[in-house]
Amino acid sequence: MDTQIEVIVADASHEIYVDTILDTISAAAKVRGTGIAKRTHEYVAQKMREGKAIIALNGDEFAGFCYIESWGNKQYVANSGLIVVEKFRSQGLAKRIKKAAFKLSRLRWPNAKLFGLTSGGAVMKINTELGYVPVPFSELTTDEAFWKGCEGCCNHDVLERTEKKYCICTAMLYDPTKHQKIDEQEEQENNSEK
Repeated sequence: MDTQIEVIVADASHEIYVDTILDTISAAAKVRGTGIAKRTHEYVAQKMREGKAIIALNGDEFAGFCYIESWGNKQYVANSGLIVVEKFRSQGLAKRIKKAAFKLSRLRWPNAKLFGLTSGGAVMKINTELGYVPVPFSELTTDEAFWKGCEGCCNHDVLERTEKKYCICTAMLYDPTKHQKIDEQEEQENNSEK
């Protein structure tokens, strides 16, 4: 793994990478032949300004990204738009970005259920390692603003036909109430290391 790559919480200074991020996400979706929720330049820039995004940089070169959004009156949080530039793949960078997004989400919304929709096996594996489990779509947020984001996906018709019960993506959920003992053990381990 390339330890030169820095994985940090994005801020307004990283807005110069937004178009590159959007182009990278779009290109990856085309190669995979899968759908992706399309986001605007302003949407991603706003996530950066709000400290709700993780960016990976190799010096000044963009390497990867993920953003965070809360839904349903902050009862649910999604980590979305995970992308790693092709030349930086297979180095564990996606896992580093996802872990950073997970940590930031848990810090900002400790009681929220974290969820994601993915069609990628690698992301499913990372989510599973973080404690996410596959769930029916009915266990996710009912916030219509979240589901509106799926309208730009090429598989949106499947979601609509099934009345948001099924799609090509797998829904995965991390429920903090089911992980409280694990979190407490980790906290004790961290405190004993200090």
